[in-house]
Amino acid sequence: MSRKFLAKGLAAVAAVSLAVHAGMAGAAPADSAPLKIGIIGTGHIGGTLAKLWVAAGHEVLISSRHPEQLRPLAQSLGPKARVGTPREAALFGDVVLESVPYGALPQLGQDLKAELAGKIVLDTANPYPQRDGDMAIEVRRVGTGVASPRYLPGVRLVRAFNAINSDDLAKDAHRAGQPIAIPLAGDDAEALAVAQRLVRDAGFEPVVVGPLSRAREFDVGTPVYTRLMTAPQLRQALGLK
Repeated sequence: MSRKFLAKGLAAVAAVSLAVHAGMAGAAPADSAPLKIGIIGTGHIGGTLAKLWVAAGHEVLISSRHPEQLRPLAQSLGPKARVGTPREAALFGDVVLESVPYGALPQLGQDLKAELAGKIVLDTANPYPQRDGDMAIEVRRVGTGVASPRYLPGVRLVRAFNAINSDDLAKDAHRAGQPIAIPLAGDDAEALAVAQRLVRDAGFEPVVVGPLSRAREFDVGTPVYTRLMTAPQLRQALGLK
């Protein structure tokens, strides 16, 4: 092996090592290549985001308990969309959007623990006692940022898209003027960076509120929940700099 060839090889290894360490430090992805997004629970929020992300160039696998009902949506979105089971969505996604009734989270986390392990998961679920039972009362007490990781162990969780109505999500994406803000909370810097990218690709402005413990500041019942605000307005309302 020539010295010149060896030097090139060592340089390549060094470059890969630097990239890996940058990722470990929570740096944002270096490129804007399309992502594969698995969507578990393709209702009003999940279905709307599927449309917005496909329009931005990403690939999606939409899923629900009745995947056959999603085929018309997938066909309308074209070749970048496909239909599958929640397990297939978890396996497919570089990123997974979870948008199911909050009461389904414990079973979901149990059933897909292996498939979701280590994945970036955007959590949109909100607890409603009238639908989800007594567990929702406890979740509201401690906050979703504390409760959701208990039900989805081993994932890189970001609270996202939980504080906007589906009608507004569809109507105000890529609106003229200042975009509507979407609050985010997470403990993983790289996961937050990816979530911010996907918020922008959907046509909104991300506002990182802080770690998961601060997700309660935009939970159900808070002054900012489902209020349409620009990023400066949301930061002011939450006392962020």
